[in-house]
Amino acid sequence: MPMPRWWGQVNKRVFNPRAVAGGKWPILVHVGRVSGATYRTPLDAHPVDGGYLFVLVYGSGSDWVRNVLAAGGARLRIDGKDLELAAPRLVGAAEAFRAMPEGVARPPKLLRITEFLRMDLTAG
Repeated sequence: MPMPRWWGQVNKRVFNPRAVAGGKWPILVHVGRVSGATYRTPLDAHPVDGGYLFVLVYGSGSDWVRNVLAAGGARLRIDGKDLELAAPRLVGAAEAFRAMPEGVARPPKLLRITEFLRMDLTAG
């Protein structure tokens, strides 16, 4: 796991609500796999051919990742628009880096990030 889980909990409770309220970050809206509650998670969302790519800073065991995989999709609010995303799948670094546009900074090797989440835009 690239970043410690405890830091993810700090982010979830302290920084994420501020980022959502600030309105400057892309927000992934997803449904809890157990609770059924709607969650809003600020994330870096990288546009790729036909969809979006997300860097899994805390790994694929993060709640939001597990929620999206269980639901089969999510909604991304970016630049004031809501986009429906489907077909979530985990991809490795090689595939993710091939898909990322030129000029997009790759995660530092120090973080040891090896998993990414890719989703397709739905036609709608």
